[in-house]
Amino acid sequence: MFQDGIYLLNIFANIIGYLENYMDILQLIVTLIGSFIVFILILRMIRRHLLKKIKTKKQISNVTLFLDLLKYLFLILLVIIAFSSYYGNWGEFSFIVGLLTVALGWALQKPISGVIAWLILITRRPVNIGDRVIILGIKGDITNITLTHIFLDEVGGTIAGEESSGRTVMIPTSIIFEQEIINYTERDDYILDEIVTAITYESDLNKSEEIIKASVEKIMNPLWGKFPNKISKEPHIRLLFKDSGIDVAVRYHTITDKRNEISTNIRREIWNQIQKNEDVEFAYPHTEVLFREKKNKLIENL
Repeated sequence: MFQDGIYLLNIFANIIGYLENYMDILQLIVTLIGSFIVFILILRMIRRHLLKKIKTKKQISNVTLFLDLLKYLFLILLVIIAFSSYYGNWGEFSFIVGLLTVALGWALQKPISGVIAWLILITRRPVNIGDRVIILGIKGDITNITLTHIFLDEVGGTIAGEESSGRTVMIPTSIIFEQEIINYTERDDYILDEIVTAITYESDLNKSEEIIKASVEKIMNPLWGKFPNKISKEPHIRLLFKDSGIDVAVRYHTITDKRNEISTNIRREIWNQIQKNEDVEFAYPHTEVLFREKKNKLIENL
């Protein structure tokens, strides 16, 4: 037992002696890791403080992306400090970085494309966190933009319409070089929507237009006060003749992420008002069979 203890002490002493040769680099690594952790904690405190004061989604996006950029720049700075401290020679350091760049350029083409795409996204800002977009045919609201992926809160997908499905979709950032992106809310949070109501040719067309426009105004009036002045608050009518009736389309600006809810309320109001009016009837494809009474072939008492 005593000999075993001495043997373990010798092994422990050898390990300590071996580590003493690398004590400087170990201290540097611990210092850099500690600095990075402290920096991340400070960024989180700043982010929490700023998010309490800002309100618009564009400001939230700006803060999030800017703090992410600071985090990555600080990490790159720490890596440069670590390499320069270890090698002590900037010329040798530059040569090693050049070799690593060539090797990684071949091995990590997709991730590097993703980083470049991320830089484009945070500088040119074609999309922001909170925007509703369509990418690769997937519709959703952007919840985060990282070095490698764009995260979407999916809209539709498992259901018809434009309500959240509850699923998160991860799309590589490099996809912006290959696919078009449709942004619903790049300019503002409002889009033009349309509701089509089919009425019969026997209906009073003017009356139907009045009912439909009044239904839109009744639902939208409480919301229009929050719209910016540049957004039109006047619904307008477009007509299309069909075989079974006239399509009366009303177009109006609505809130993007409440489109389904608002259009449903308007359709319900149109239904209720038309049901009360005898001059307007809904049209729908159907077949009517008319029977004529047979006339007597013989006329009596001629």
